[in-house]
Amino acid sequence: MSAQPFLPFALPELGDDEIAEVVDTLKSGWITTGPKAKRFEQAFAEFLGDPQIECIAVNSATAGLHLALEAIGLGPGDEVITTTHTFTATAEVVRYLGADVKLVDIDPATLNIDIAAIEAAITPKTRAILPVHYAGLAVDMLAILDIARRHGLRVIEDAAHALPTTLEKELIGTLGSDAAVFSFYANKTMTTGEGGMLVTRNAELAKRARVMRLHGMSRDAFDRFTAKVPSWYYEIVAPGFKYNLTDIAAALGLHQLKRLPAFQVRREQIAMRYHEAFADLPLILPPDAPEGDTHSWHLYVIRLADTAGITRDAFIEGMFAAGIGCSVHYVPLHQHPYWRDRYGLTPQQFPHSQKAYERTVSLPLYTAMSDADVERVIAAVRGLLV
Repeated sequence: MSAQPFLPFALPELGDDEIAEVVDTLKSGWITTGPKAKRFEQAFAEFLGDPQIECIAVNSATAGLHLALEAIGLGPGDEVITTTHTFTATAEVVRYLGADVKLVDIDPATLNIDIAAIEAAITPKTRAILPVHYAGLAVDMLAILDIARRHGLRVIEDAAHALPTTLEKELIGTLGSDAAVFSFYANKTMTTGEGGMLVTRNAELAKRARVMRLHGMSRDAFDRFTAKVPSWYYEIVAPGFKYNLTDIAAALGLHQLKRLPAFQVRREQIAMRYHEAFADLPLILPPDAPEGDTHSWHLYVIRLADTAGITRDAFIEGMFAAGIGCSVHYVPLHQHPYWRDRYGLTPQQFPHSQKAYERTVSLPLYTAMSDADVERVIAAVRGLLV
C-alpha cells in the first residue's frame, strides 16, 4: 500500500460560506423545509435562466424522478424505455408505480442511450422515455424529443450527472422534455449532502409534484407554520410521499450553486490534463462535449483497450495499492438479479454496455483535488499501463 494518504474517488468541496449558512439555519430555528428551500428553488430557476421553468426541491434525485413519473400518470400496464447502463434508481422509480421497464443498449462512442434502440423498443404499452446524461455528457435530446413527438410519448430526463451540461448551448433542464431531475448527492458536481431538483415548464406537473412531495397535503407545510393568522387546517388530497428538502440541505445548495461555474472549470481542467497524460496509453478516453457545449465532467471514465494487458479488476486493485480510490459506472442493470430475473435479460442483449462494464474505470475527479493529487493519479495509471 502507498505510504501517501489515501486519495478517495470523490470528495465534496465545502467552504466557509456553506458552513456559515448552515449555522445561520440552525440558529434560525427553522431547519426543515422553509425559507431557504424556497430561496434555493428560486436561485436554481434563475441559474437555468428561463422564467417559465418551475423548480421543486426534493430530498434526492430518485424522489424527483418518482414524482415526475407519478405526475404524468404512469401506472400498471405502462412501459418506460431507459438504458441498462445506469444506477438502479433510474429504473426502480418506474416499478414504484407498477409500470415496467424496457432496457436498451448504449452507443459505444458516448455510453449514452442508443437512440436507434429507443425507437426499436417502442410498443403500444410505451408511455415514456427516460434518458440518462451519462457522466455529464448530454445525450442527443433533439433526436429523443423527435421520437417522443412522433409516438406521443413523455420524456423525463435523468440529469443526475448533467449540471451544468449544455446541448446546442442550452442548459440541460431547459430543453423540451416534460421534466428533468438533478442530483445533489455528495459526489455530484454540486452538493446538498442528499438532495435533488425537479424542473419543468409544465405547470400541472409541477403542481402535482409539490402536493405529492409532502404527503399529498393541499397546502405547503411551510406556509401553514409561518402564517401570521390561524392557518392550521389542511386536507390530504392524495396518498403522497415524504420527499421534501430541508433548509439545512438547501443552505449548502445556495452557495454550492454560486460556485458551480468555477467548479465546472476546475473539473474540465482536470479532465483535459487526464486527456493529455493518457493520450498514448491503451485506453479509450471519454468523449468531450461537442464544440461550443459544456460537459459537466461529473465522471472521468476510461476504458481499457483490448491491448491494455490488464483486466479491469486488476487495474482497480493496482490503483488501490497505490492509495487511490476508483469506481465503476456502472454494473449495468441487466447484471443485477432483480432486473435480470424479472425481464429474462442476458449480457448478449446489451453487447455495448456489457463490454463497457468489463473495461471501464472511473478515476478520481473532483474540485478539491490539488494539482499534485491529479499528477499522482496520472503516475499510478501510467505505472500500470506503460
